[in-house]
Amino acid sequence: METQQDKSLITTSFNDKGGTFKTVIVPSGEHSKREIRPLMDKKANLELGGAQEDYDPFKERVLEHPTSNADTLIHLLKGSLGTGILAMPMAFLNAGLAFGLVATFAIGFICTYCVHVLVKCAHELCRRTRTPALGFAQVAEVAFKNGPPQLRKFSSIARSTINSFLVVDLLGCCCVYIVFVATNVKQVADHYWQLNWDIRIYMVCLLLPLIFLNLIRNLKLMAPFSMIANLLMATGMGITFYYIFQDVPSPSSRPMFSSVHQLPLFFGTVIFALEGIGVVMPLENNMKTPQHFIGCPGVLNIGMTVVVALYSAVGFFGYLKYGELTQGSITLNLPTEEVLAQSVKLMIAVAIFLTYALQFYVPFEIIWNRVKPLCKENATTAEYALRIVLVIGTVAIAAAIPNLGPFISLVGAVCLSTLGLMFPAIIEVVTFWEQSAGGPSASGPRWRLAKNVAILAFGLLGFVTGTYTSIEEIIAGFGEEH
Repeated sequence: METQQDKSLITTSFNDKGGTFKTVIVPSGEHSKREIRPLMDKKANLELGGAQEDYDPFKERVLEHPTSNADTLIHLLKGSLGTGILAMPMAFLNAGLAFGLVATFAIGFICTYCVHVLVKCAHELCRRTRTPALGFAQVAEVAFKNGPPQLRKFSSIARSTINSFLVVDLLGCCCVYIVFVATNVKQVADHYWQLNWDIRIYMVCLLLPLIFLNLIRNLKLMAPFSMIANLLMATGMGITFYYIFQDVPSPSSRPMFSSVHQLPLFFGTVIFALEGIGVVMPLENNMKTPQHFIGCPGVLNIGMTVVVALYSAVGFFGYLKYGELTQGSITLNLPTEEVLAQSVKLMIAVAIFLTYALQFYVPFEIIWNRVKPLCKENATTAEYALRIVLVIGTVAIAAAIPNLGPFISLVGAVCLSTLGLMFPAIIEVVTFWEQSAGGPSASGPRWRLAKNVAILAFGLLGFVTGTYTSIEEIIAGFGEEH
């Protein structure tokens, strides 16, 4: 999962009497000139009854640089196609050839549906509160604030919880990036120079360059690095497919199903690879025609169809090619004796290294917004110090857990099963509580509640089993080292 370089920071404020203020959309690296003006308070809004249906949040958005449908599709693909695609053959190893293919499409469908749920709830809440746009955490906050009276006191907790999971998720991805880069560089160095250094030495060598890279405060200055990373990743994947499709064995040579014990690892890896829900709301909020984001065919449906098909192809053919020898990243299976194959490892390693700064940006902003009020006198110095500490922290965690496969599965199970599956289901239940969960106007169908309970149970099952199995694999890895 990559973080978009043009992602907007979206904030929504509430006054002390429950009145709602308009959302301010601040494009990355810029300052919005839009005036914040108060809207009606909750009491007045409730007195309107269905009048909020007349409010069109799309017409109220003021964007300096809105993106077209094509731009949004490109950004969606970029945000969803990250290092997870390189781990898909390992996911199929943990599922089996046939089951992996079917389950990947099924999980892809569920993840896409949950994104639809989140976006639809955002649109509904924007109309109710007469707010142009909301971010992921703000959607949860507003849903609880305008939901059942007994849940309104949890609105701030809902926002903080989602922000916390976003921080853990994206910093976890940064740790995965460090492991990935170090592993690929080590393989090349061991082949050509026979260094045989411990992988942690390579991680320490990455520390200083990572610190300098992440001292860049403006995302606009990172744009050239992002462009270079995209070109390197595309070239590397093209060469990887060249090797995968050489002398592919018959599908009958691979098991169609692995074992029940390995399925949680498959689930965590696929969720990690497919789930791009963290970038969805910023992309939708910056569209020139946001009504085209969901629907049929819709930008989201087109983008996720491409993503799921590509991930399934890499997983299926990668596992078919390498079988039980499949490693945590498909690049590690490429021939070590060929210069072209070794160049792929270095190209993708450099691309992922450069992408670290973009992945680091969002969690840093969330943490910094909480710390900044405490550092008014030396804000700039404190910001640089926090950046350095967080980078050192990700390197230390990566060095502690250098086994790439279970690490990816752990991040997917812990963070993305909650962000991508459980939270959208909870938000929809709270948003439409009156219609579907026993409220005074619950004359509508109860299927929404039942459906969200099923999604919540599925996400919770993946969370528990995936976390347990991943930690078990990590501990087993430590035992093998010693």
